[in-house]
Formats: sequence, C-alpha cells, structure tokens
Amino acid sequence: MGAALSDVLRSSGASIGMVYLRPPGESALWLAVLSGVSLEFASPWMRVAPQDPVPVAEAVAGRRLVWVADREEMARRFPRAGLVLPYALSLAAAPLADEDTVRGGLVLLWPGGHAPRLAASEEDAVRRGCDRMTAVLAEAAAEGRPVRPGRQPLLVRPARRTPGPIEAVAATEFIHRLPGGSCSLDLNGRVTFVTEGAAELLGADPDELTGALPWEALPWMDHPAVEDHYRSAVISRRTTTFTTLRPPDRWLRFELHPDASGISVRITPAPAPAPDPDTGPRDGDRTGGPERATGEDLGGPDTDAAPGPGEPDRDGRRPPALPSRATSLYHLMHLAATLTEAAGVQDVVDQAADQITPALGAHALAMLTTEDGRLRVVGHRGYTAETMGRFDSMPLSANTPAATVLTGGRPLFFSSREELRSAYPAAVVLESGGAAWAFLPLITSSRTVGSLILAYDRPRAFHPGERAILTSLAGLIAQALDRARLYDSKQELAHRLQAGLLPHTLPHVPGLDVAARYLPAGRGTGVGGDFYDLIRLTGTSAAAAIGDVQGHNVEAAALMGQVRAAVHASAGAPPGEVLTRTNRLITDLDPGLFTSCVYAHIDLRHHRALIATAGHPPPLVRHPDGHTEVLDLPPGLLLGIDPAADYPTGGVTLPVGTLLVLYTDGLIEAPGVDLDDATADLAGQLAAHGDLDLEDLADVLIAHAHGAALRTDDIALLLLRTVAPSSPTGTGPGT
Repeated sequence: MGAALSDVLRSSGASIGMVYLRPPGESALWLAVLSGVSLEFASPWMRVAPQDPVPVAEAVAGRRLVWVADREEMARRFPRAGLVLPYALSLAAAPLADEDTVRGGLVLLWPGGHAPRLAASEEDAVRRGCDRMTAVLAEAAAEGRPVRPGRQPLLVRPARRTPGPIEAVAATEFIHRLPGGSCSLDLNGRVTFVTEGAAELLGADPDELTGALPWEALPWMDHPAVEDHYRSAVISRRTTTFTTLRPPDRWLRFELHPDASGISVRITPAPAPAPDPDTGPRDGDRTGGPERATGEDLGGPDTDAAPGPGEPDRDGRRPPALPSRATSLYHLMHLAATLTEAAGVQDVVDQAADQITPALGAHALAMLTTEDGRLRVVGHRGYTAETMGRFDSMPLSANTPAATVLTGGRPLFFSSREELRSAYPAAVVLESGGAAWAFLPLITSSRTVGSLILAYDRPRAFHPGERAILTSLAGLIAQALDRARLYDSKQELAHRLQAGLLPHTLPHVPGLDVAARYLPAGRGTGVGGDFYDLIRLTGTSAAAAIGDVQGHNVEAAALMGQVRAAVHASAGAPPGEVLTRTNRLITDLDPGLFTSCVYAHIDLRHHRALIATAGHPPPLVRHPDGHTEVLDLPPGLLLGIDPAADYPTGGVTLPVGTLLVLYTDGLIEAPGVDLDDATADLAGQLAAHGDLDLEDLADVLIAHAHGAALRTDDIALLLLRTVAPSSPTGTGPGT
C-alpha cells in the first residue's frame, strides 16, 4: 500500500497522500498510510465516520471521485475542513472499492495554484492508483489476511539518493557560504540542521536548536502566526515569507521552501516595519510579523513527579513537547467545528475521542454524567468495558476523583500513579494501565453536566498552559453534551411515538407471504413519517399500503398515524376512493405537510391487484418466471394539496409466485444518483435475489441500500408474494 501511494503521488503530481481503510465489520474509515505531511497534521483526521462532512466520506459514500479545486470551494462545501485548513490547496478523494465491497478511500492534495479541474492524466493516475490499492486489499482479504490499519499510520517518505562523503562536505560548505543563515525542518517542524549563522541570528546555540521545535526552543517565536506560516508552507507547498521581531529590537526575515521531506529555511536580517501613521509602531503589524511573545509561562513543572517538557523520564525516554499555542488553537478550532455537527451523545463521545486522544497524546478517554445521584458512563475509548462497568452506577458520594469533579466542579490533575494513589487510594483508574490522569468537569451555563477523564500512558506534568487547553476543550465538550442529551431525549420520545404508530405484527392472510422492514435514517435527521400496513379484508382479500409523510419530526410522525388511521377506516373501498377520502381528511386537518402513498387492493381469489398512487415511488413486480418490472400506474397528486384531487387506479395480475414490492424513497434515494437509475438498480436486485425467502430478501435489499451510499432518509419496505393457500406466511414486520 505504501509503494502504491508513492507511485500515485509521483504520477499525479500530488504533494500529500492519505490512504484510509475500512476494517471488516466497521463503518468508519481509519487512516492507514500517510505521505508528505506529519502525523500531527493528520491527527484530527485519523478516523472518519460515514456521515462526517469531509471529502473522503462523501467519495466513499457515493463511490465517486470528489474534487475540490481551491480553499474557497473547500470552505463552501466542507466548512469543517475549510476552517482548520484555510490554506491554498486542491484536493481529490476517491473510493477504494470493487463491485461488492468498499474497502477504503484515497485522499490526495496538490499545491496551491492548481488548475480548476483535474487534468485527464492526473485523473487517470488517481484511478489507476485506486485500482491497484483495491486489488491489493481484495487479494489479502481473499487469502484470509485482510489489511488492517495499525495504531499509527505508516509514514511513506520520498526516496532520494544519499550523497557520498565528499559530496556531503561540499553541500555543507555551500550552505555555510550563503549570506544570512539556513536551517532545515522536518515535516514535524523540528530542526534537523542549522548553520552557525542562523544560530547567531536566532540568538541560540546550535545544539539547543537541533531536534527542537523553533517555537519551543525560542519563546519569542511561540506565537500562533509563526507556526501558521509553517503549516501553510507544508500544506500549500508554496514558498512562504514573513518577518518577526527577536526581542528586544532585531527584526528577522524568514523564507520557508517546502517539499515532501520537510522545509528549508533562509534567515536574514530585516529592516523594522514602518510605523502606522495613525497608531504608531506596532510589534504585531502583519507586515512585520506576529507580536512578540507575551511571556506566558508554558514551562516550569508544578511538581517533581513528572519530567518537564523535553526532559527525559526515568527510562531515558524523551516525552513529546507541550503543544504550542498555534497547535492548541488548531485542535480547539477543529474540535469546535466537529462538535457543532454532533447530534446525539454518542456523536459527542466519538468525535471528542477522535480529536482529543491523538491530538493530546491521551491513550484513553471516558465521559460520565449523573443520574439519580449516581455516575453514568455515556461513552469511553481505550478503557475496558470491565473498568467502565465499575464506574457506572457509582454513587456521587464515593471518594473518587470522578465523583469529586462532578460535585465540586473543579478539575483534578495527577502527574503520576503515586500522586493519584496518595489522594485516592481506591481509585478505579489505577487498574486501567495509565500513568497520569486529568479529571475535567463539563460545565455549561454554570451547571456541571458531566465529567471527562483522560488517561495517559506515561507520567505528565500538566503545566499551566496545558491545563488551560484541557479546560477549554472540556468547556466545548460540555456545551455539545448538553445539547446532545436534549436531542437524544427528543429522539427517544419521537421514535417511541413512531414505533407505537407502526404495526407490531402483520395479519395472517391465506395465500399471501409477507415481510416488512422499517429503518430510521442516520443520526441527526430526526424521526420520519414513513409507514406501511397490511389489512386483512376477507379470507381471500387484503389491502396493503405504504407512505411517506414530509419531514423528520414529531409532527410528521403524528400525521403518519392519522394517515394510517384514515386508510384503515376506508380499506375495502376501491383504491382510488381510499386515497380520495384520506386526501380530504389531510387537507381538512391542514397540517402543512404533504404525504405520498400507494394503496393496493389484493384479490387472491382472482389473482389480481388494483393499485392507486399519490405521488409515491412506483411499486415493483417480479413475475414467477423471474422477469421484473416497474409498474406504470396512472399518476396521482400528493395527499394534502388539493381536496378535489382524483386518484385513478391501475392493475396487475398476481399468479402464484408473483412478488409485489412496495417501498419508500429512502430505499433508493442517494446523493447524485438519478431516481430512474436507482429504481432500475432495485429492480435488478429483485430479479437476482427474488427467489429467496422473503425475510432474507428484505435483508438483502436493505443491505444493498446501505452499502450503495450514505442514506439520509427513513426506509419502509413491504414485500408481498402470492403463494398456494397452504404455504406458510410471514406474520412479523421484522426490524
């Protein structure tokens, strides 16, 4: 996979590549291979859920290439990505999929200034790369060793010729002869080489700079604008220039020249920017660069329990540096943008875990709320179910850090196991394998709505700057969690209402085998108004109905119940008359919502069905010989528009072995797919699998709908097959 990514980058001219895999049995995509950018940049995108509004999710859902020409289009189509990547770039995302299975996705970024469209050669390179990767994944899966993403993505670096000793000396001498100073940064931003001239201009020793982040080693560079220039250069692959003040009065000019391996930096003295005639001189003038460092203390350990930033721990391992202010703002912005799209509590848990654990180095996360004076675990990542089970239902009066944070509203930080054991000897988290913990109250509108537990696998000092970052993150999560709990409560109420209005069982009708399914749409779309029904009229006749009320809310569910009751009340009359009476009722109620519906009167004695439709997708019929057709019925207006509307009736013969399929548009609708094509695709599935038992067939049709693209609407499905009267019949709706 790494070699395939390198080849597609080379042949397409892209500068950054990301390969996502969908592990077997999962719906989310996980970043597996990365090239041209550091893990720190990619950390917010390590996991992509199917409904996430990002290009690769859309490409995989629609099984198509998604092209984003520039940052303006990114901001318009994908606001979350545009907010945290406001740089000059072009992007393509494509699925890794064969006929039957979506296996992952490919994301490629080009430097800023790309043409508005992909060239034919570039698009061909992308498609060849996707085909090659898909073949690798399919072959591995067929051999019983499917490719799975690792804990960290594989980093693919460009292959370059290594110079010999004489050439290396000549290159070093060449660099030192250049005026000013030069240094090299890797993709993580760390200094890998620095000349003496550059060190003199920066006012630091070369040994102190090598291996460090510039904004970590030089406090006056710890400003969001400085790191933002670095980010812009890495992402856009454009030369970036800026000036900044080295206190007290020395201005420096930086030129950043990026490529796939890192950034070459030229540093030269610069004149001071001209003062503003209205406000006088400003250190933070954008023509002169960012403001000088404020002197905020990001260092200085609070205790002796954990090593300071950059200091080795007892095992000689060097811990990661504290996040800079720019990095902190980057993750805060991304988390804020992500949480605005969270609907339910599980969304908040998943998105918080996706962002926080990779960005801040935590290896486990848990989110708790209170209920009836006890702790309730609403979600976790990295902890075992057994550990969380011991947290769940623990009384708030217990002497534990999780309960203390919830009742007291103040965060607790423990830099080591010894520190936690000293304060809370019986803490459950001691068994989680962690070495440092942050317990954060989730506070919104002066109310504590929950707590957040972060565990780290190594001792951590939690310096003031990091504590402020974690507290800010907890505040964002608290607001989202409060909204999500209200949303979940409303959703539960609405779904209970809807479930109560749908049939719990379907009647036994001799000569008719039946199966039904109802599936609500994805999270965040609300409750729908889809319904189905089967009504036994006599021993040899029945009525079948299916419909879809406009909207996804409680009002739609309530109107659905009224429509279903109206159809029941008129069942037995000719189909056109049933819809006419129902239409008059709805227009009299004036709910402001429209309803589509199909009603069928099934005469099993004469093997015939009379059908009327009110703006609903056409039924499908599979004949005993396997031939499948879309019924061409006379059209009727949606219910609830015109009280005088007429609903003509069509008919179809139903010899034994005929299958009649009624469905709502959620089964076939998908972004970018023509409805006629989608209906024909459904007919093809019916022709191929129509001999299955109806329960199995219903599962196949639903699975095909979910696998084809991301669904945003409810699905109702009613299958009716004519059989000899002695054959068994389905009696349950199936869910």
